[in-house]
Amino acid sequence: MTDIAQKIDKLRRQITYHARRYYVEDAPEISDFEYDRMYAELLSLEAAHPECFDPDSPTQRVGGTALEKFEKVTHTVPLNSLSDVFSFDELREFTARMEGALTSTRYSVEPKIDGLSVALYYENGRFVRGATRGDGLVGEDVTENLRTILTIPLTLPEPLTLTVRGEVYMPRAVFARLNEKREAAGQPLLANPRNAAAGSLRQLDPKIAAERKLDIFVFNFQEGALYADGHAPLSHTETLERLAALGFRVLPNRSLARDAKGVIAHIEALGALRDTLGFDIDGVVVKLDTLADRVTLGEGTNTPRWAVAYKFPPEQKPTKLEDIVIAVGRTGVLTPTAILSPVRLAGTTVSRATLHNEDFIHEKDIRIGDIVTVQKAGDIIPEVVASHPELRGGSELEYRMPTVCPSCGEPVMRDRDEGAAVRCTNAACPAQLSRAIEHFASKGAMNIEGLGPQVVELLLRAGRIRDVADLYALTEADIADLERMGEKSAANLVAAIARSKQAGLERLIFALGIRSIGEVAAAALAARYRTLEACFAATREELVAIEDFGEITADYVLNFFSHPQNIALCRRLIEAGVRTEAIAAPTGDKLSGLTFVLTGTLEGMTRDEAAALIKAAGGKVTGSVSKKTSFVVAGEEAGSKLTKAQALGVSVIGKEQLLAMLEE
Repeated sequence: MTDIAQKIDKLRRQITYHARRYYVEDAPEISDFEYDRMYAELLSLEAAHPECFDPDSPTQRVGGTALEKFEKVTHTVPLNSLSDVFSFDELREFTARMEGALTSTRYSVEPKIDGLSVALYYENGRFVRGATRGDGLVGEDVTENLRTILTIPLTLPEPLTLTVRGEVYMPRAVFARLNEKREAAGQPLLANPRNAAAGSLRQLDPKIAAERKLDIFVFNFQEGALYADGHAPLSHTETLERLAALGFRVLPNRSLARDAKGVIAHIEALGALRDTLGFDIDGVVVKLDTLADRVTLGEGTNTPRWAVAYKFPPEQKPTKLEDIVIAVGRTGVLTPTAILSPVRLAGTTVSRATLHNEDFIHEKDIRIGDIVTVQKAGDIIPEVVASHPELRGGSELEYRMPTVCPSCGEPVMRDRDEGAAVRCTNAACPAQLSRAIEHFASKGAMNIEGLGPQVVELLLRAGRIRDVADLYALTEADIADLERMGEKSAANLVAAIARSKQAGLERLIFALGIRSIGEVAAAALAARYRTLEACFAATREELVAIEDFGEITADYVLNFFSHPQNIALCRRLIEAGVRTEAIAAPTGDKLSGLTFVLTGTLEGMTRDEAAALIKAAGGKVTGSVSKKTSFVVAGEEAGSKLTKAQALGVSVIGKEQLLAMLEE
């Protein structure tokens, strides 16, 4: 080896060592300046001596070429999910089952990182592949993006072949900085660190992923050899300690417990630490520590019998309700919204929360100026759950719903069909028009990419559109001169509008915004009548006979198509070339009589594509899980629908199982 090659090799080893001390062990030995100096020297030497190129060099973490798509990866060991428990009583039931089946128990109690699960594959000590969890059996190859995460070792100190599982996440501080930049650039803010991490890891350009500063905690040894001499580890704790010694950043804040009392004590301790951590956790994982005990208990259909995930109840915090404002929805419903003193809640800063309706405000005795308790429903939607009259100082004000619409000034009235709903009576209300167009363009409807709330507002304010039919007459010139637009944006939007003409009848019916007609009901109407013109002549008897339709839904459909202005709008859409026929009738009956719910991200296939396959085979797709559901098709990052399916005992399958059913 030449002197230059030796110097390059030494620098690589030094940089790798100090990166681990800084990023993994949080114990740096040199200054940032000295580290940056070594890194710059290595870059210079490698550029001058391309014959010394090494793909595992610390300078090669970011690939130079963006990918066209992610390839599929079949996991050698399934990446199963866990059964959820939501109370200490359910947790005690779990430990009682374990203790009834085993002579002694020991539990590993670990924080449940709120991120994206991945598998990391190593061959002879080199990181060769990384994949998302996907449906547990098949994921996506995101190797190049994972290489950008500095806490993932590209080489191990020993030539071991193994697979580990970890959780990729975005640190809270990184998430805050990213949203600050997006806000300054006028871009929509990211909802939470978990979504931001998932989106970042699935960027086709590794350079973008690298900018997002993702991190990872490794939480499981999947398969392979942890020791060169073939020693088999006896416990989960031993595997994590060994992985840490090999350079992985393993789960922090772990504890061992012998019984439910010890498990609950650590859960409570983690709950108290939750706000102080640099990353989000949404629960605590409790698993048998002894590996032989896991073999004894075995695996269930979709989840292991030897582990559960305790989910934290929604985080609640007090704050001051500064004001109550009204939002007018696309159907004219006036919804009161609380303006709050900003409070950090479940990973994000909350300053607004829904108050649902007038009855909710009166039942909770919520007043302007109150100290209120807020939470995120499902850790997503902020809501006020209680007021605190005992903390009032006398300046608080009772709230009354307005008698006129804040958008158009026309009278409002309480809706007889919806109980507490107060609705604007003006069909031409500007707020309703704006939201109706946004709904028309939304993903589940006509899916017009780029036509968001800001662009709709610009088009309306400039007088370029008055309703959804006007969208199809827009030219690039009509759009390019609008604020924050331009020729490229205008061309993209016009192209997206043109593509939407082929969305098909069921999407169009949903896009029209008929009251009570969601995606499932729209599909049922499209299947029954096949053309939009046939819907004009629908009778009440026919509509009531449609499965899952009732008299109220039928009346809403009849009412919509009884108004001349709605018929005129539909005819203008037809004249504009919008496809008003159902795309396809069922071509088979393999899934006849079966009802499916889709949740999560399906690898290599959108949920719309999966739904189309199910419908073509005679099956039915609905949006919510019930006892009538035949199967839940769960992909990556499946949420509450998967939890409900497990609670109801509904069969859960992955995309591959669905495709197998279609091929039978």
